[in-house]
Amino acid sequence: MQRQPGVFFRKAIRQHGRSAVVTIDKSGANTAALTLLNAEEVICRQNKYLNNRIEQDHRHVKRRVRPMLGFKSFRRAQTLLAGVELVAMLRKGQYRQEEGERLSAAEQFYRLSV
Repeated sequence: MQRQPGVFFRKAIRQHGRSAVVTIDKSGANTAALTLLNAEEVICRQNKYLNNRIEQDHRHVKRRVRPMLGFKSFRRAQTLLAGVELVAMLRKGQYRQEEGERLSAAEQFYRLSV
């Protein structure tokens, strides 16, 4: 099934409003969609490495999903992604702990699993 170009951008504009600058990778689909939707005031930055910070945050997910060749059901994808995101939050120290407790990521994960 082939989707129309620009569906993602239309949805993003509807939810967040128009942006003066759009940063995209070198994907042909993104370029076609922006050309279709382009208003003259939108500046398009196209560079392979501009989104590196975001892409690096997703590398753990990509590492898990690639060998599996995708998912057979949405529920399985949701379960795996929730686990990967939880571990990432623990690793970054973004998961809330009780006041005065200093637990390692492994200890926090163990407490959640029990």
